[in-house]
Amino acid sequence: MRAFRNHPKPMTYIVTEDCIKCKHMDCVEVCPVDCFYEGNNMLVIHPDECIDCGVCEPECPPKAILPDSDAKAEKWLKLNADFAVKWPNITRKGTPPADADAWKEVPGKFEKYFDPEPGKGE
Repeated sequence: MRAFRNHPKPMTYIVTEDCIKCKHMDCVEVCPVDCFYEGNNMLVIHPDECIDCGVCEPECPPKAILPDSDAKAEKWLKLNADFAVKWPNITRKGTPPADADAWKEVPGKFEKYFDPEPGKGE
């Protein structure tokens, strides 16, 4: 098999801090490759498993999912990659927190509320 020079890395989608304490999980239902992983109060996408189909992005009520080509995505790519190997895979939508909508537009959630503990999984 021949290697191609200058072949760009496949694009991926990532989850940002806007998911923290919202965790609606509508994105999980539509993902054809099950690349979401569940933390205690947010989800992440495994960048090596994502096929860049983009179906998850419009399903996210707090708009927490971005393509890695977005300028705001750079700092979240490492977090998604790091926690996707520590947290359990999730393939079905769970129940979002009762107060999820109240957290939709709260700024600075990562510094104040990020929880590195894994979620329940399935």
